[in-house]
Amino acid sequence: MLKIKNISKSYTQRGLVLDNLSLDVNKGDSIAVMGPSGSGKTTLMNIIGLLDKPDNGEILFNGSAIADYTDDESAVYRNSNIGFVFQDHLLLPHLTVLENVLLPLVAAKCNVEEFAIKEKYIEMLMDKTGISDLRKKYPYQISGGEAQRVSLVRALANQPSVLLADEPTGSLDAKNADILGDLLMEMNKDFDITILLATHSADLAKKMSVTLRLEEGKLKT
Repeated sequence: MLKIKNISKSYTQRGLVLDNLSLDVNKGDSIAVMGPSGSGKTTLMNIIGLLDKPDNGEILFNGSAIADYTDDESAVYRNSNIGFVFQDHLLLPHLTVLENVLLPLVAAKCNVEEFAIKEKYIEMLMDKTGISDLRKKYPYQISGGEAQRVSLVRALANQPSVLLADEPTGSLDAKNADILGDLLMEMNKDFDITILLATHSADLAKKMSVTLRLEEGKLKT
């Protein structure tokens, strides 16, 4: 479903970060990308999510070339196909848990019928991830582990086909990191959501079906 062909990316201060990198991702895959800080893991995630553009190379999503999408086309691609989970939960402090997870539906400008269908899906996800009782609370009233589970549900609100997770357990203790890792695998198996994550955690990487290392700008098994 996702094919990256010979992409490179460099920055003025950091130099070459990704060097002629290629990757094939099939529907339902769960892939961990490991590597030291500064190796380009976040850059790779951002390029796949069209938050950044490669200097050269191709990105194919379901057969369509997307690397040269305009900003508007990139936004439609992200809203329709991609869910993001970051190291920091990035919840809006003035919104409740429920309002935070419903935000993607507002951004996607769902009609009333679509909103109702996806709202039921979100309710099911909140129940599955154990955050249903938190719906009326604000981010400052919940724990870091709970906040990251809220961000996971928000990322899945529009039923994306790909979940990009950048150090999703980086700010969590071991117990909550393990819980989130298990939840990611549940989403992968129960809903056939393709997962591509960047992590320093060997324990999290072991839960994925494939582990790759990003070294010297290239992916290695």
